[in-house]
Amino acid sequence: MAGSPTAYWADQYVEKKCTVLEAIRHIKPGQRVFIGSSCGEPQHLVRAFAEVAGGLKDVEIVRLLALETTPLSLIATKTKGHSLNIRSFYLGSAKPKALARNLRFITPLNLSAVPMLFQTRQLPIHVALIQVSPPDDFGWMSLGVSVDITLSAALSADLVIAQVNSKMPRVLGRSFIHVNDVDLVVEHDEQLLTIGEQPESEAANTIARLMPRLIEDGATIQIGLGTTSQAVLLALKDKNDLGIHTQFLTDDIMHLVARGVVTNRKKGFNEGKLVASSAMGTQSLYEFVDDNPGIEFHPSDYVNDPGIISRHNKMVSINVAMTIDLTGQVAADALPFNYFSGVTGMLDFVRGASQAKSGKSILLMTSTSQHGRLSRIVPMLSDTAVVVPRGDVHYVVTEYGAVNLFGKSLQERALGMISIAHPKFREELFFEAKKMGLFSPERTLKDSIRGVYPVKYEETYTINNQQVTIRPAKPVDERRIQEHFYTLDKNDVISRFFHEKSSFFREEVEGITQIDYIKNLTIVAVVGEFGFGKVVAIGEYLLDPDKNMAEIAFSVSKDWQRKGLGKIIIHKLAEAAKENHIDGFYAYTIPQNQAMIKLFKSLPCTVQTTVNDDVLVLSCRLNQLLSPLQDKGKAKSEKNFGGSS
Repeated sequence: MAGSPTAYWADQYVEKKCTVLEAIRHIKPGQRVFIGSSCGEPQHLVRAFAEVAGGLKDVEIVRLLALETTPLSLIATKTKGHSLNIRSFYLGSAKPKALARNLRFITPLNLSAVPMLFQTRQLPIHVALIQVSPPDDFGWMSLGVSVDITLSAALSADLVIAQVNSKMPRVLGRSFIHVNDVDLVVEHDEQLLTIGEQPESEAANTIARLMPRLIEDGATIQIGLGTTSQAVLLALKDKNDLGIHTQFLTDDIMHLVARGVVTNRKKGFNEGKLVASSAMGTQSLYEFVDDNPGIEFHPSDYVNDPGIISRHNKMVSINVAMTIDLTGQVAADALPFNYFSGVTGMLDFVRGASQAKSGKSILLMTSTSQHGRLSRIVPMLSDTAVVVPRGDVHYVVTEYGAVNLFGKSLQERALGMISIAHPKFREELFFEAKKMGLFSPERTLKDSIRGVYPVKYEETYTINNQQVTIRPAKPVDERRIQEHFYTLDKNDVISRFFHEKSSFFREEVEGITQIDYIKNLTIVAVVGEFGFGKVVAIGEYLLDPDKNMAEIAFSVSKDWQRKGLGKIIIHKLAEAAKENHIDGFYAYTIPQNQAMIKLFKSLPCTVQTTVNDDVLVLSCRLNQLLSPLQDKGKAKSEKNFGGSS
């Protein structure tokens, strides 16, 4: 590094100023040159370098995967690597054609590990091309929108060439490099690279509607780039006191700050500060970060450190996957809108969030490719790079639902992944899973093979200071429904099944969980963490197509009886049945089961009662709704009836 630490920085600055060609001529054959990353790329320096690159020999470019505003990869290809070789840090698959062409340039590495690679000189940087803001009164220049691995590269490099751009915002935090620590200064103003809004996707919007239930008020979130992520941020507009600790600050995060959704008050670590390592977005975003005391940018070995990530309250990592197999292995690709970053930091955040208290890692994915021709859920990833190993995967969300794979067997994972795949691919996936030995030969998926999970029937209640989620059953509920039946006392078992039972085999439970949500629907009440909840109540209807009437049945765990769960469930079943054009309900019970009788009569329709061999048959037609006055009188009658029972 040139410059004495005792020299007056302003004099040093003047001495270091030069033209861009004078600066670039300092790059020698055989050197390794780092280029500032993401939207902080020093475009003026890179263009000048490209002009002389053909006359250089064996120069290696080091950078994050990038949208090349100047086609260095093309130069490397044309010169057959004699002039340029490129090393792109990227931890993802190279399926897209643009990546496959340059596969040889990819260096798979977690972003948190890159700064150490530079600092230890295991990968020595000879020249760093960076872009900074003008110096302040003390000689400090900000790396602005791109701190990530750029700061470490600059502080480790033998020669630092800085493009000073007055349009680069001054961002607070560990984003600064001093004039004394750069060797050459090229003053050149130009617009920073920007990224506009991504096109809207209905599948992404559907996924986004599932997300608010998984993210609590006061959570700290990290979110990746892409259309799905953009939709999720819009879906969080009604949350409170969210915090941000993320790799990339985007316009959508800025909008959440503006709405007061993001306050950073309850992060538990770096409270009051929005922390990131880069900004990627519009000019408005760059104006937002400029000299903003509520925002700090730090290098990637801090922001992406799983140990740092795990210190935050309710840390939630939200990233977009491209493909997931039935065992939970994840592939991710850099697409045209996020080539600035690749997916190099995904695993850092997945692991950090999973280690945090009450933290969770969420992977988002549309169930099919853009035109619906291919399933993004596949039997097994075999010829694609795995970005997130199956042991690190927790929550997976598609437009067909959400599953939690953590702690699940391969059979449970396969069942869960098939349940959120596009219905037209489920049969094929199920067949392949059987071939792979993930299911036993007798296993079936029955009606759920094409059922579409109706998320609109999901609702959360607070009962006795405990959250209870009322929702349609899923194939992955099979074991917990078995456990529910085993916890029922003897009388409740008789009321539900009309005889004593001491075993509840999987084949019996299949009919309750393997449903199509139209002709047969099961609603469950679940308490506890998503994916590990306990079923405390079940209501189901099963259509008799000849009568277009559905039989209903219920069971409620003893500790949760008389808390209104049955009434909530039966009314949800009635709502669904009406939407699915089912004429009515009927139920078989015994005269002693006053709870069931009262529950059935809570429906807002006329109830018919008949007795057949000591069995009470209740029935009603859902299209014969009572008027409000009749319903009020009915409720009064039922209240008196219930009081006498």
